[in-house]
Formats: sequence, structure tokens, C-alpha cells
Amino acid sequence: MYGSRGVGASAARRISTAVLGAALLITGCSSGGGDGADKDADAGAGITQRPKGTAPFWVNPDGTAAQQLADLEKSGKKQDAEQIRKIAEQPVAEWIGPDNPEEQTRGFTEAADKAGRRALLVLYNIPHRDCGQYSQGGAADGNAYRAWLDGVAAGIGDRPATVILEPDALLHLVDGCTPQQFHEERYDLLKGAVGKLKSLKDTKVYLDAGNAGWQHPDQIFEPLNRAGIAQADGFSVNVSNFYSTEESVSYGKQLSAKVGGKHFVVDTSRNGKGPYTGGNPDERWCNPPGRALGETPTTKTADPLVDAYLWVKRPGESDGECKGGPKAGQWWADYALKLAKASS
Repeated sequence: MYGSRGVGASAARRISTAVLGAALLITGCSSGGGDGADKDADAGAGITQRPKGTAPFWVNPDGTAAQQLADLEKSGKKQDAEQIRKIAEQPVAEWIGPDNPEEQTRGFTEAADKAGRRALLVLYNIPHRDCGQYSQGGAADGNAYRAWLDGVAAGIGDRPATVILEPDALLHLVDGCTPQQFHEERYDLLKGAVGKLKSLKDTKVYLDAGNAGWQHPDQIFEPLNRAGIAQADGFSVNVSNFYSTEESVSYGKQLSAKVGGKHFVVDTSRNGKGPYTGGNPDERWCNPPGRALGETPTTKTADPLVDAYLWVKRPGESDGECKGGPKAGQWWADYALKLAKASS
């Protein structure tokens, strides 16, 4: 089991490889663009878009949580259905997979644009991804990654999108997990990705910058500079992790002060009860018990440096094959229900 060197095993983080198929039925998506909650025409479970003024990101009416919600309602399990609705009605990030990136990205961004909302995307395909652990994989090499990124950019086009760029990519350079011979290429790929995405009409880009388990940001600010933070809109913290919003904002502010006052976003998807402190320290990050949903996604954070609280990790999807969970990124209905119930 991999543990982040220099930060302690309890700070290790894993990223879901969750990817939805690109075959979205665009006609099934909400078409309203006002500030009210717009009902999706085809969602049997009554999935709505959130008020645009506080949560401008797209809610996928065909997401996995929405499917579980519909199944629970059909089977008459009304109480469980209302718990899963807590997840199904929130905007969660769409993780773009390695195959057909233009088709996938176009499907999500067109659906979001039609609903008058902003697509929230995660790009997670850097070569040598996740150091061979649960979410291992990524593009075969630098040229393959650039071609994949070209497809993503074409799929976004002029439509509004917010991109979380390559979770863990910088963390795994700093902690020694990624072999030294790949470091320069990774910096080049990340900086190139920031530049390409920022050349689009309405795309915001946040480079991933670890989590509060690092305690102090001295190790990560220079890698952020080398990866193009100056051109990006900011950075993301706590992706797929469980540190509290208070801890994450404190960490983000320390880091912001070292990178020119850049803004940041916080993944609050599963941080309602903070990090797990029991069991094997090397596996505390993986499907920990007793966790809860965190603050719902919003751009109204009451802090000028925090652009948004987001659900980047998709609540209910497994961290990996530990504690009885399925493979990383697969939907785990029981865990989703426990997260929702614990947030009551």
C-alpha cells in the first residue's frame, strides 16, 4: 500500500478513476437557464438543477446516484431514496476517461450549456498516474497525453467549463513516488495543459495542490510554479480526501500566499466528519467508515480566496478494493447510503 512520503501515511490520498460514458442523451437534460431550480424533463427521479446564483455547476440527471435513486423509488424504499437524493441532486465532477475524450467532453459540456450551467470536469490521464496503485494508468507517453488533451479541448470548445487538472500529479513528484526521469516531462505536460485550456473562451483551470495532511505548503509551491500556476485560475485542495473545510481553507491560504495570492477550490464531497483516525494508518484514506457528506457545492463561500466548495470526488464511488469496496471508481451503493445518512 502506498503512503505519501514526508506527509505520513494518514495523509495519503487516492483519486477515483470514475468515468461516465460519453453517450449522454443531450435532449434529456434541463433546458432552463435562470436562477431558479430547473426540473429535468426526463429524469424519473425528479432531478433538478440547483439555483444558478449559488451553485452554477451542472447536475447530471443521468448520474449513478440518480440511477440508484430511481431504483430505490421504484422498489418502494422511500427513506433510502431520500437519503440518496442528497447526492443525486448535487453537481459532481465528471472524470474524463482515456477513450474518445472529445466525444465524452462534448457530451458533458453540451448538456451543461443547454441547462444554462457550467460543466465541472476532472482531467486525470497523466502518464505514470498514481504510481501503480488502485488508480494506476494514464496516457502511454507525453505525445499520447497531448493528443488526448487536444480532444478534451475540442470537446469543451467555447462552452463554459471548470477543470480540475490532474489530481495527485504534483504530489507524486514531491513525495518521490514518480521516478525522477519522468519529472521534467510531467511539468511540461501540466504547463502545456494549463496553456491550452486557458486559450479556450470560457474555461477555468485549477491545478491540484494536495491536502491539509501536508501541514505546510513549502514542498508544493515551487512545483506549482513550474507547472504553470501563474496562468491558471488557481489550485484545488482536498480532492478525494476527508480533511475538514476549516483545515483545507487554512492550508489553501498558506499556499496561496506563496503563489501570488492565487484563489483555490476545496473538495468538500466527503469531509463532513473530517479524516478517519482509526485502523491501519496506511489505509485510512481508502473507503474509511463513519464518514459523511460535506458542504454542498457552492460559489458562495464567504471567503474571497475560496472560489468554490466542490464535489470533485463522486460520493458513493469506491476508493479501491479495501474494506469490502469494489474497484476504484465503481459505484458502491451501501457506502453511498452510509455517507448520506451520516450527514443527516
